[in-house]
Amino acid sequence: MTKLYQKSEITFAILWIVAYVVLSSYADQLSLSIGIVKSVTAVLQIAMSLVLFFWIRNNNLSEKHGFCRPIVPARQFLYYLPLVIIASTAVWGGIGLQYGFPDALMYAISMCCVGFLEEVIFRGFLFRAMEKDNLETAIIVSSLTFGIGHIVNLFNGSGRDTASSVIQIVFAVLVGFVLVLIFYYGKSLVPCIIFHSANNALKVFEVNGSFSPQAEMVMNLVVIFVVLGGYVFYLIKVFPGKSE
Repeated sequence: MTKLYQKSEITFAILWIVAYVVLSSYADQLSLSIGIVKSVTAVLQIAMSLVLFFWIRNNNLSEKHGFCRPIVPARQFLYYLPLVIIASTAVWGGIGLQYGFPDALMYAISMCCVGFLEEVIFRGFLFRAMEKDNLETAIIVSSLTFGIGHIVNLFNGSGRDTASSVIQIVFAVLVGFVLVLIFYYGKSLVPCIIFHSANNALKVFEVNGSFSPQAEMVMNLVVIFVVLGGYVFYLIKVFPGKSE
């Protein structure tokens, strides 16, 4: 593992991405066959998270891959309040449980691990590997990877209309853009991991159908253009051309 990393960080990142996607997908199927949502997936992702955490620490790569305190004071990131607002949207329509206790617990654990794994793999590994050659490309790729998974909703009959799917894709890409900027400027993945994990895990408490389709679309547009758009503008304005 270490030799592959030293030989090619990009290849290392891509292999971890493939392993994460394929194994998680297979584990999801096994979980459904057992009858407890995310049961196998949670165990797998806990194992993967521990492997990555200890490998990074044992190879003295914690600072490089963001396992450290941000070098920028929280107030300069507006105390991450835009991220808190985004994560809280899951409970704007009320609080409930989508699953029974075992399923909800496994789902929440899995979603926390997803936040950790995706930030480490896509931001910590892939972005860092590409950043050395071309910063702009690294930012774009890291942002797009956050939204690519949602593109399939346009074609897979997920029940979402085209407008809702497009909004979801734009939202995910912008969130990815915000997270990579926070990592690039602050040099820490910790805020990104906390937000990503909380944003995912809170979905287990989301009450579906609380808003009409029209109200939900307006809410999504406000979050995208006011909260996310404003935060992106702020970050670029406050940290222009900032580098290591």
